[in-house]
Amino acid sequence: MKVGIIGTGTVACTMAKTLNQMEEAEPYAVASREKRKAEDFARKWGMKKTFGSYREMAEDEETELIYIATPHSCHYEDARLCLENGKPVLCEKAFMANADQAKEIIRLAEENGIFISEAIWTRYLPARKMIEQIIDSGEIGEVRLVTASFGADLTGIKRITDPSLAGGALLDLGVYPLTFASMVLGDQIEDCVSSCVKFETGVDAQNSVILKYRSGAIAALQSTALAGTDQRGIVYGTKGYLVAEHVNNIKLIQIYDRERKLIREERAPDQITGFEYEVAAAIRAVREGRIECEEMPHAESIFIMELMDGLRKEWGIKYPFD
Repeated sequence: MKVGIIGTGTVACTMAKTLNQMEEAEPYAVASREKRKAEDFARKWGMKKTFGSYREMAEDEETELIYIATPHSCHYEDARLCLENGKPVLCEKAFMANADQAKEIIRLAEENGIFISEAIWTRYLPARKMIEQIIDSGEIGEVRLVTASFGADLTGIKRITDPSLAGGALLDLGVYPLTFASMVLGDQIEDCVSSCVKFETGVDAQNSVILKYRSGAIAALQSTALAGTDQRGIVYGTKGYLVAEHVNNIKLIQIYDRERKLIREERAPDQITGFEYEVAAAIRAVREGRIECEEMPHAESIFIMELMDGLRKEWGIKYPFD
């Protein structure tokens, strides 16, 4: 399938590298608002077409799937442009800047029967099913507590600190701990307590979130753009616990008993970059005539966006376009 990329930043490079090593996908085209950037990107990654505007790509008859790699604040406009031109979309996380945008984009996709899915790779990785199987087997017992942290020093990056770019630790980093908790505990949240520290620009620099679920389980989640963290996700059960290394791209899972003794390890399959799983899922869905991926259904994208909207409201953080 011929894949086009909107944007030429770091995440776009990761996707281009991935596409170059996949059999079922072709790195076909790239679009940038600066044609020179698109041309440089295309030369580096072996793409056949370049466009000096996103509309040109959306209107290109040969491009079969478009991956959006622009800042969060641009996702709504860019996805809408693609959908209005009948193009299937794989949109980088966070899906949109707020839940209203997510609902409107999904409504547009569903009304016109066009595929769109959020490209939060954690949802598509083999480790997700590995964790589900461990929990479902009863090996660690009934889940009582989930913890997860994700952080890096990103203080010098404008998209993190700028409210007009939907900045803040939450949408860029915090979405991973929230996603980890959601994959393990679901969406039946009964109560939420949280706090954050803000940049001078008014968006969150780091935050801590505690979610209580109807089952009685609790998730304690942290994200920060001020420092690196261990980036672990841990699921504690009545018989033991599991540790998932690198909560955004889980490659190693360690299972411990209730005495904290390591029982065994499970390693995920070798990967190109990890992005290949979301691309393969999107290609399957498009070829089968589906408008969403089962790995990340539309309802889940809306749920996560609503959760993050609620947190931002609690912290008094509002984007210019909210």
